[in-house]
Amino acid sequence: MTALGCRNISEYLAVIDREEEIRQQCELLLTVSISRFFRDRKFWEILEKELLPEMVKKNSDKIKIWSAGCASGEEVYSFKMVWDGMKKHAVKFPKLEIIATDMNPTYLARARAGIYSSSSLKELTKDLKLKYFQQKPGKNLFMVNPTLGKDVSWKRHHLLSDPPDSGFNIIFLRNNVLTYYGDRLKNKAFNNVFSSLLPFGLLIIGSHESLPSDSSDLTRVARLPYVFRKGPNP
Repeated sequence: MTALGCRNISEYLAVIDREEEIRQQCELLLTVSISRFFRDRKFWEILEKELLPEMVKKNSDKIKIWSAGCASGEEVYSFKMVWDGMKKHAVKFPKLEIIATDMNPTYLARARAGIYSSSSLKELTKDLKLKYFQQKPGKNLFMVNPTLGKDVSWKRHHLLSDPPDSGFNIIFLRNNVLTYYGDRLKNKAFNNVFSSLLPFGLLIIGSHESLPSDSSDLTRVARLPYVFRKGPNP
């Protein structure tokens, strides 16, 4: 506010409404990138043992994922670890395509680099740490195995704009739109995301988030109050 010469919040809001570049700068300052690998461990266990095997059986050619608001990439790499573990026990496995998007270019750069502090790895088993991470010499930092970046496209994207693609089997929409947006923008962004999800595809939101009121086309998946299927359960 001081840098813009604004004396109060009303003047600052007026500048934001008028100047798109300043509004974008403000949005970037408000983005949050606090995460860790395998956050909400119960979800990842059910995804690996129940939801993904069911999806793989019905989609033998390709599985398409969108991590919407991927922040620094922990969610994407967590999924890749699960996928890699499942793939080794199958004779034939679908092709995987992941689009990971965020509006903050700094977060995307971190995700591409794949370097994390030990606090991000606290949910990982010892075996997963040894298999997929290498500690940086003399530092409390760990680099993810570059093989986990295969099949992932990192893209800058604002959730109020059109989706980066369509035909997704799974969309991760955790702890962004439904937490930080007001109702009007929340509904617009949510509808943009929802339109790109395939019938019977899965939508995963944050464990403490709730859907907009107009979400009648989504059915909650049993035992997980934050995982939904588009259309009725099969």
